[in-house]
Amino acid sequence: MPDSIEENIRRVLGGFKLDDGEEICDYPLGQQNEIIETKGIKPTSTSNYLPICQKTVTYIVATVIINDKDQVLMIQEAKASCAGKWYLPAGRVQPNESLIAAVKREVLEETGLTMEPKSLLMVECASGSWFRFVMLGDVTGGVLKTPDQADQESLQASWVSNVDDLSLRSTDILPLIQRARDHKSGGNPPWHLPLLPVEKSWSKLVIRLIVCIKRKATNRMHVLISEKNYLHLPICEINPSKNLHSTLHKFMVEIFGDNVAQHRPHGLLSVEYSGEQPGDGVCFTILVSFRPALEEVPIMGKYIWHEVSKNIAELIATRLPRNMAIPLNVVR
Repeated sequence: MPDSIEENIRRVLGGFKLDDGEEICDYPLGQQNEIIETKGIKPTSTSNYLPICQKTVTYIVATVIINDKDQVLMIQEAKASCAGKWYLPAGRVQPNESLIAAVKREVLEETGLTMEPKSLLMVECASGSWFRFVMLGDVTGGVLKTPDQADQESLQASWVSNVDDLSLRSTDILPLIQRARDHKSGGNPPWHLPLLPVEKSWSKLVIRLIVCIKRKATNRMHVLISEKNYLHLPICEINPSKNLHSTLHKFMVEIFGDNVAQHRPHGLLSVEYSGEQPGDGVCFTILVSFRPALEEVPIMGKYIWHEVSKNIAELIATRLPRNMAIPLNVVR
C-alpha cells in the first residue's frame, strides 16, 4: 500500500487531520459534484445542495461536565417552550464557528463558567442534516450563574448530584450523563483516548470509511481502498434527507452487493469540521469490521483490499473493542 494511505490511516486513528490533497471546497459549487464523483464519492443530493449552518444543516453542541463530587453541571432553561426545565448546557453552532468554540461559548453563556473540552462523548443524528456533538470537559474558571443573573440564555446553573430529582426538559440526556460517569470513573473499560473534532473545511456532508478484514490464509489485516482514479479511503456523500446509518448501509451495499456479509460499524474515529466558507460540511470517519474472512467477501466496483503493516493492524485492533470508538447514534 502506498505510504500516503498508511499515513492517513495512522493519522485518523490518532484523531488528527488527514491530508487528502485538494479539497472539494476548493472548487466552485457548480463543479463540486463533478469533483466528488472523480474522487469516488457518489452524490446523494441535488447538485445545488450546500450545507449552510442554521439554514440547510443544523449542528448542536452539548457538554457533560462532572466534578470531583460526581455532580453534573446543569442549567435551568429560559426559553418559553421549556422555561424552568433542566438540561445540559447545549445550543446551536453559529455560522463561521468551530465546534470547540461553540461548546465553550454555550457553557459560558448558560452557566457563567469557562471550560476546556476534553473529548467527544457521542455524536447523534436525527437526519442527514441534523447532528448533535456531545463533549466532555473540565471547568477552568468563571462564576456559577445564580437566579438573579437570569437572562435569555438560562435562568440559573447548578451542580446536581441526582439528575432524576429534576424536572427535565427531556430524558434524552440521561444516557449521556451515565456514559460520561462511566468514562470518568473508568467503568466498563476499556475507553477510547481523548478525541476532539478536527478543524478542517468540507463543502459537503460526507462519511469516510476504514473497513478492515482479515485474510484467512495469512491472518493478516487488510483495509478497503477505493482505486477510482487514485487510491484513497472510500468516501460517500451523506443524503441530507436520510439518517446517517441509512447512508452507511446503502454505501456498503454499493461496495459489497445486496448480500453484504456480516459486518459491524464500531463508531467514529474522527470528526472534521471548521465552520469556514464555502459551505459548512462535515466529514465523519467510521470504523467498520467484517466477521467473515477476506476470501468470503466479494467486492463490487473499483475497490481493492490492501494488506496493512503490522503496526497499522495493531492500531486498528485497539479501536475495535467496545467503547474504543465514539458512538454514532440515530435519534428517533
